[in-house]
Amino acid sequence: MKLFDVFPLFDLNIVKGEGCYVYDDKGNKYLDLYGGHAVISVGHTHPYYVEKITDQLNKLGFYSNSVINKLQQELAQKLGEQCGYPDYELFLINSGAEANENAIKLASFHNGRKKVLAFRKAFHGRTSVTVAVTDIPAYSAPVNQSGNTTFAPFNDIEFVKKELETKEYSSVIIEGIQGVAGIHIPHDEFLKQLRDICTETGTILILDEIQSGYGRSGKFFAHQYAGIEADLITVAKGIGNGFPMAAVLINPRFKAVYGQLGTTFGGNHLACAAAIAVLDIFKKENLIENAKTIGDYLISELKKLPKVKEVRGRGLIIGIELDEPIKEKRTKLLFEEKIFTGATGTNVFRLLPPLCLTKDQADLFLNKFKQIL
Repeated sequence: MKLFDVFPLFDLNIVKGEGCYVYDDKGNKYLDLYGGHAVISVGHTHPYYVEKITDQLNKLGFYSNSVINKLQQELAQKLGEQCGYPDYELFLINSGAEANENAIKLASFHNGRKKVLAFRKAFHGRTSVTVAVTDIPAYSAPVNQSGNTTFAPFNDIEFVKKELETKEYSSVIIEGIQGVAGIHIPHDEFLKQLRDICTETGTILILDEIQSGYGRSGKFFAHQYAGIEADLITVAKGIGNGFPMAAVLINPRFKAVYGQLGTTFGGNHLACAAAIAVLDIFKKENLIENAKTIGDYLISELKKLPKVKEVRGRGLIIGIELDEPIKEKRTKLLFEEKIFTGATGTNVFRLLPPLCLTKDQADLFLNKFKQIL
């Protein structure tokens, strides 16, 4: 049997990681400014993280959600304290798409409506409902095309108001910062008005913080820059530092009903141990503050560089747009300068490093990036 060939691959076999670095099977060392799609939040193989998962595995790796799991309760308490939503409730699952799928479903259960408003260039996942609210037609199979989604222009509040005033929409789903689209930030005033119109029309506001959340923006959630609260918040990627996990944070006015939502592996003992370790490290090492400090520095310095058309981002979610395709430059940066970066579209570098990135490591990247420009 061979692997189903759906991922274009670099000819690299990464076998080891430590902090903000990864190593291939030939012993080459790479600065990781991509973090495996924003997944690595506290650094590769952080000793405390490894210890917590190892200790839990030596006790119990898995049992079902039919019994009490005290680790889930500990995670909910610590997450509530750190993220600014202590009164919300937590539903634990396995992946970002699954989190968004459940959030959209929960909103529809809540108000009985079918339609969803999403935004142009949005990416929310590849499962049945999430791909329907993802503005990438190539990802959507005929079975996914229900006709229940409207895509609004990004940051266009007048378009949104006109649609939501029909009171046909169950929910609005928006990324805290659009990631796959190329790091586009919703205006703070737009989010405030969006919050107001959702409240007025009984529409559920879902904030997809899967890529932009968990401290990456310099706040726990990117939407907190606008000073708003969402009804449902979805998280994944950085929550477990590489251990597959995701969650929906749920406003307490939503009523839990047995059987409406469910999961086999969600919130398992190992995943909870990983997620608790991440939050402990966040608190002890001030990683969210570090993300803002180093991110602000990187964005400021990148804006000074020639050939850079625009720099977008907050904290350590950064898009660097050039006037030309970046494929050759990105390849050179990886294979010659030994620095991993992401890309989106043809012209945008995407930086999503671990939140423990240091100023010296940021400077190393800046010097190498200047050379390839």
